[in-house]
Formats: sequence, structure tokens, C-alpha cells
Amino acid sequence: MAQVTPDVACFLRFLGGGGAERIILNLTRGFVKRGLKVDLVLTSTGGPHLWQVPSEVRIVDLKTPRLLASLPSLVRYLNQEQPKSLLSTLHYNNEFALLAKRFSKSSTRVVVREANTLSLDAKPKDGLKKRLIPLFVRQLYPWADNVVAVSKGVAEDLANVTDLPLKRIQTIYNPTITPDLLLKAQERVEHPWFQPGQPPVILGVGRLQAQKDFPTLIRAFAQVRQVREAKLVILGWGPDRPQLEALISELGLVDDVDLPDHVKNPYAYMARSSVFVLSSAWEGLPNALIEAMAVGVPVVSTDCKSGPNEILDNGKYGFLVPVGDNGAIAQGILSILSGNSQPVDPSWLEQFTLETVTQQYLEALGIL
Repeated sequence: MAQVTPDVACFLRFLGGGGAERIILNLTRGFVKRGLKVDLVLTSTGGPHLWQVPSEVRIVDLKTPRLLASLPSLVRYLNQEQPKSLLSTLHYNNEFALLAKRFSKSSTRVVVREANTLSLDAKPKDGLKKRLIPLFVRQLYPWADNVVAVSKGVAEDLANVTDLPLKRIQTIYNPTITPDLLLKAQERVEHPWFQPGQPPVILGVGRLQAQKDFPTLIRAFAQVRQVREAKLVILGWGPDRPQLEALISELGLVDDVDLPDHVKNPYAYMARSSVFVLSSAWEGLPNALIEAMAVGVPVVSTDCKSGPNEILDNGKYGFLVPVGDNGAIAQGILSILSGNSQPVDPSWLEQFTLETVTQQYLEALGIL
């Protein structure tokens, strides 16, 4: 174990490729840049993205792939290492982090990060386990030294669902915009549709699941295709791929829509797209929308809970349309392709940069 007390420990189950994991990786880079001692505490190191962890960050493997079994190991880590602060994100990581602090003798300051709209993310149809999340949150989040929500909408929803006072919840946007993102946006894309002289490409990015509502985007694209030549690319993987492929075939779009699966560098695809579309039914703070704006792509987004209206300044910097309205999405796309888009003020994007957000997290973690 460490001979120097860690300033910050970040707790995750494993290092997958999801948005929350990417945000934690970005924050570890921000913390290291400030000269802090950082631990990345994982219940298992089986994730495929460990190579992205900064070399200055110590990886602590609790060797308990099942989260329930990790509680004693996490308690032991807190007692032995006494990190000054612990940052946790995602359920049930947050709940176990708070339980570990309660059972330990550590004085560690524990901060939990709420990344999604809880009332929509834990719907009755999603099974008993997920329906219990609001109950666990209501019982355990008051134990946290600080509760961070990734958007004002997420904060308000969390307060409504759990009766946690809104003043106890601090809104900190994601550190989405990094120097690395802007460099990667300049890399080449080998996909033939992104080469010079090709028709405009509309881009969607996200896991192929109900939350992202890609069927609505595909139906919107079918309307666009009736008006003008264009292509649609959706980057992502997930359980809904067969249904999306069936819909694409049904609408006669096989030659105009591509689902290339997960790609290592989506930012280069964004930078070469004509329009980015977020079709989600709900979000917390959609990183892909911020990333698209950062690389200069005009955007169309559903006005879903939560985040897009905050990111787009209530529609100032992109088209906001109703959830599930493929006609409105199509109109937004066609309007952009006709030359109607609003440039984003660079100062507006500062609130989503790694430097700005790192400082806000340090304050929430009690590290001044």
C-alpha cells in the first residue's frame, strides 16, 4: 500500500468505456496536473481501458469482481490508506462508498456524483433491483460529505425523488473538453463517407439502447433523405442493434445508414460531420453533445431531461426539439444543412473544460 496518503481516491467497479468512466479518467488527469497523489480504486481490473490511466495514478485492485463482496475490501482500504477524499460515481458504487465510510474508522471525505436523471433511469419496468436505487439513495446520500449532480436538471430531479434538500446538492458540469479531445478531432477518418466530395453526414453517438432513442433519429433521417442526399452514421454498440438494423431495412435506408460499432476516436468523426444529433429520451449531461460543440459541429438535440437545454443555453447554440418528434429532428437537420446554424461562443464552453471543472471538484472534495 501507499507510503504517502492519497489526496484523492476515485472509486469505480471497473474501467469500462462508458461516459462516467471517461469523466473519472479526465478528472484523474486534472488532479495529477495539480500535483496531487491519486488512487484509482477498482473492484476489478478486468476492464479494457486501463492503458488510459495516467502513469502517475496508482491503481488499487480490490480483487472482488462482485460489488457486494467488495465492501470489506473497501473498508480495509479506507482504514489503511486514509485518503483525504474519496470520489465515487454510478450506482451502486456510491452506496457502497458511503457504507464503507460508515463502517470504517477513516476520516476520509466522501463525495458522490449523480450522473443521470434518477426518476427516468430507475423506471418501474426496469426490475426490482433498479427500482430500489431511489430508496438506497434516500437512505444513504445524507451520509455523504458532498453530493454532486452533473446538471441543474439532475440536481432538481434528485431532490424531488429523494427529499434531499436541493441546497445539499452541488451542480458541477462534466470535464468533457480536454486538450486531448481537440487533438484527436484532427486525426484522419478512413470511412469512405467522410472523404471530401461526399454527401453530408449526420452523426449520432451513444449506446444502442432505449435511452438514446435512435429509432426516432433513423425515422427523422428517412424524412431528410426524401428531400436531399445525405448519409447517417451512428457510432455505438448495445443490445438494440438488431432492432435498429431491421428498421433501417424496413425504411429502405440500407445504402445510406451505417452502424460501425464502437470506434476508438469518435471525435474525428464528429469534426467531419455536417450535423450532430442527440435523440435521447433522457440524459444526465450528454457528453457527446458537448464534444460535438467543442469541435465545431452544428447540433440538433431533444429537449430531454436533463442537460441539453443547459448545454445549448435554452436553444441559443443549437436546435432543441421535443423528445420522440422525428419530424422536428428532420426539420432541424434540414435547416442546418441549408446553412442555418449559430456559432458557439468559446467562453460558453469554458464551463465544460477540464481546468475549470477540476477546480470545482477540488473544492467539493475539500482540497484547496
